[in-house]
Amino acid sequence: MSVGRIANRYARPLLELAGETKVLEQVKEDMDGFSSLCQENREFLLMLRSPIIPRLKKAEILKDIFNGKANKLTMSAFDIITRKNRENLLPEISSEFVRLYNEKMGYQEAVVTTTFPIDDQLRESFQKIVKDVTGSEAVLNETVDKTILGGYILKMGDKQLDESINSHLNEIKSKFTKN
Repeated sequence: MSVGRIANRYARPLLELAGETKVLEQVKEDMDGFSSLCQENREFLLMLRSPIIPRLKKAEILKDIFNGKANKLTMSAFDIITRKNRENLLPEISSEFVRLYNEKMGYQEAVVTTTFPIDDQLRESFQKIVKDVTGSEAVLNETVDKTILGGYILKMGDKQLDESINSHLNEIKSKFTKN
């Protein structure tokens, strides 16, 4: 079974149960925090994926890190996932949970790549573009990439607006090579 399907099988019931028990926002914050921890701490991620470290030790580490900070439902989910020996998929499960949450709430995740950090005015412009294209409120993830030389690349699900200078230069180069 694919990683995406497995992640969905754990994230979807967690989302539904969190909604039913009125702790959806808290669990979403926990999943955001977990995803951030995985992105910021490579050792933590390697520990989760390590076949050498026993799953009970991983469960203990998760409890030590999140006990008292995360919702009881989140802790129960972590416990179930580690008992099923799927703790190596926790980063994917948390990402899938956030994706399903955004879908449920009517938000569209979008990644905007520019050559510099954007200000509030530009952020509002990108949010408006996302709303116009998808009809949903935008959740922007901002990245800086100096290699695009200028302009921006805006990715929204399976759609992409590439208004980077690199893209325009490649188009011009392609036209010259054809002629």
